[in-house]
Order: sequence, then structure tokens, then C-alpha cells
Amino acid sequence: MSNVLKEAEKCLQCRNPRCRKGCPINTNIPEMIRLLKENETMTAAQMLFENNPLSIICSLVCDHGAQCEGHCVKGIKGDPVAISDIEHFISDACFERIHHDLPEWNGKRAAVIGAGPAGITIAVLLREKGYKVTIFEVREKIGGIMRYGIPDYRLPRTILDRYAEKLKALDIQIRPNMAIGGAISVQDLLDDGYSSVFIGTGAWRPKRLNIPGETYGNVQYAVNYLNDPDVYDLGRRVAVIGAGNAAMDAARTAVRKGSDQVTVYVRRDKVAASREEQEYAILEGVNFEYMKSPVRITDEGVILADTQFNEEGKLVVIEGTEHLVPCDTVMVAISQVPQHRLVTRDPSLKLNERGNLEVHENGQTTMPGVFASGDVVTGAKTVVHAVAESKLIAQQMDRYMQSL
Repeated sequence: MSNVLKEAEKCLQCRNPRCRKGCPINTNIPEMIRLLKENETMTAAQMLFENNPLSIICSLVCDHGAQCEGHCVKGIKGDPVAISDIEHFISDACFERIHHDLPEWNGKRAAVIGAGPAGITIAVLLREKGYKVTIFEVREKIGGIMRYGIPDYRLPRTILDRYAEKLKALDIQIRPNMAIGGAISVQDLLDDGYSSVFIGTGAWRPKRLNIPGETYGNVQYAVNYLNDPDVYDLGRRVAVIGAGNAAMDAARTAVRKGSDQVTVYVRRDKVAASREEQEYAILEGVNFEYMKSPVRITDEGVILADTQFNEEGKLVVIEGTEHLVPCDTVMVAISQVPQHRLVTRDPSLKLNERGNLEVHENGQTTMPGVFASGDVVTGAKTVVHAVAESKLIAQQMDRYMQSL
């Protein structure tokens, strides 16, 4: 019996499945497993895709330990069902064979700006509702943060290439190397007959530490590094500042590229990244130091200070604890925020106080007919959260366009 079937046999088919409640996109996990066991793998794949067009990707990059598998009742006294392995097997094996019953064109066009997780989800869902969809992507290939921010060892690029073929098969048009907000504005799209526009441009501008020395040549930002690690020479000693999944990705990639003294410095007493990602990082040789905060960067490395929680529970720097940590590269990985190109080009679009695109409850921006979701609205979050939000936005866009 294959490992996937062995895991499927462990499923208790709970009446009130906690695994499903733990999934941000409410995947019907017991039904998926039941169909697999009954040799209805294609039916299971069809169900998974209809619920989540990025099911293959989510099966690899989700924080399963905190979501589906972390809620599995089998995990209370033992190992949970390996739900991610089952989902990946089904979605990967059947992806190209999934049937799409596409309706005739309903006479309306929708534009999608950005081919990341939110944009791809919106494009597929709107095409399935009969809209003619065009994706405008600033880079040469689709995927967004999934291609240019998640390392290949976590998410193989070949999977994203398969998604590009899937979009073509769905008759979704893609314009690569096309930056909306430059020669063409969002208003130009509306003027050209698009009934609605979706903005899913992600969060690509790294957050700064805002400390002296951050512009020095020995400083790199994780979001830029992960875009193309091979063009960087980090040296042997790397100090990673940050504690999220991007910090884990940057640290693990640095080790794999030859840096043999990689340390992640965490301001608090624990990391924000998933436990699994931290465990992998430790296994690969990444070190961790906690309760440390950077105060200045020099040519020799980064000056850190110890931190502590004060009586009010606020994290503060302990004066007089500053010390130099020698390193070849300081890697800044404290999240990202959206670029402002679209807002500059289309003043009708507004930002909120956090620097993200302002939207109403239904996902509509301050510009009529223009919707947004994903990292450009929330700041850097996960792929599955982008999909979950985009499913709701697709419904709102459909409702809006049908009212025209």
C-alpha cells in the first residue's frame, strides 16, 4: 500500500471534521480522502480545484501544522493524518485532466493586474463565469511571490509553468512584462471597455529597519534576494534580521548557496514562522538567537542590543547591551509592503494608514469598478489566505459587472 493510501486509511471521517475548520479555505478534507479510497481520484481533484484553484501549490506551501493537520484529532495522541501529502498527490496527478465546463462569453471583459496567487485565482473564477479575462503581469512569467519569493525547493517552478499552460487552456490571455501604472493606467483599462479591474500586485517593497547603515553595501533585503539568489555573493557569515517565513527561506537558501555561518536574530522569544519551517532551517544548519534587536549596521557587521518585555508587556531594548556581530552580509527580512506605482498613476486609488491599498468590505477600492485583494491589501500574508479572500472578491466583481 502506498504511503498516501496508508495516510488515507488513518482518517476517522469525523462527523465534525476539525481539519476542515482549520483550513482557511474550508477544503472538504474527509470527502477528498473518502473519494481517494474509493478510487474516485479524478472526482476528488475536481472538487479540490473548484474549491481552490491553487490546490497543488497550497498542498506544498501552507502551514499545515497550524491549519488542517494541526487540527486533526489523530494528532492529539499521535501523528495527524498527512493531509498535505494526500492533497498534493491528488491535485498533482490529475491537474492536466481536470475538466472545465466553460460557458460562452457573456460579452464582458475583466482585467487582472498581477499574476500572483490572488490574480490567478480571480482570473480562473471569472473565466468560469463567462468573462473574457486578460492578466497583466509586470514580470516575464506568472506566479508572483510564488515564483519570485518562494524557493524552488519548497515550490518547484515547473508547477507554476503548468499553471501557465492551464490559464492558456482556459483561454485566459496573459500580457507579460506589462506594468500597469506606467504607460497604461487603470483608468485606461476602464476606458477601453473592461467592465471591472482587479488589482493583485502583491507586496514587493521591503520594509526597512530604519537604522543607521541600512544603505551600506553589505545589506540585502530578503524579498530581493529570493527573487534571484544566484546574483548575490553573501559571503560565509550572514546575519538574518527577521523571524517570518521569508526569513526562514532566505536563511535556508543562503546555507544552500554556500554560506556556512547563518544566524537568524529574533526580537522576541519565538519566531513568527511556522514551526516546520524553523525545524527545517535548524536541520540545515541555521542558528537562532532570541531577544535581539538591531540598532546600527557597520562595514564590519550589525550592532545588536538585547531586548526584554517591560512591566506593561511591551518589548524594549536594554540600554548598554549593544554589541557588534561580525558578518559579511546583513539580510533584512521583516516583511514587505505594496509598491505605490498604481496609486501615483491613478490618484482615485487611495492607500490606508498602513500603506496598503484601501478597500471597502466588498473588496472594492476607492475607484469605482476596481477591486483588490491579496498582499496589496493585507500586506504580506500566505498563499491560502490570498485565495480565500479572492474567492469572495470574485463573487463581488461578478455581482458588480452583472449590474452594469
